Amino acid sequence: MILNGAKVLFAALLLVGFFLQFRLWTGEGSYAHVSALQQQLDEKVADNEAKTMRNRLLRAEIMDLRQGLEAVEERARTEFGLIKKDETFILLLDD
Repeated sequence: MILNGAKVLFAALLLVGFFLQFRLWTGEGSYAHVSALQQQLDEKVADNEAKTMRNRLLRAEIMDLRQGLEAVEERARTEFGLIKKDETFILLLDD
């Protein structure tokens, strides 16, 4: 009788151990799941850092544009190809 009880207890413990191992390797919170979540977190952190840097650059550009006309003039020259009143534009073509 005690031997049968020990077998049942052993089988139950074996079953619980198998279930816990199964959850450890495949379920929510498993190694694979945690690894995937960590990778997503790393991607989001890198994306946030890039956007933070871009926002800092844009803030600096806004402050520069608010403080003087030199930045506005430089932007007009580079983006729209505008020239100053006292400048002469010469276009050289290669044959």
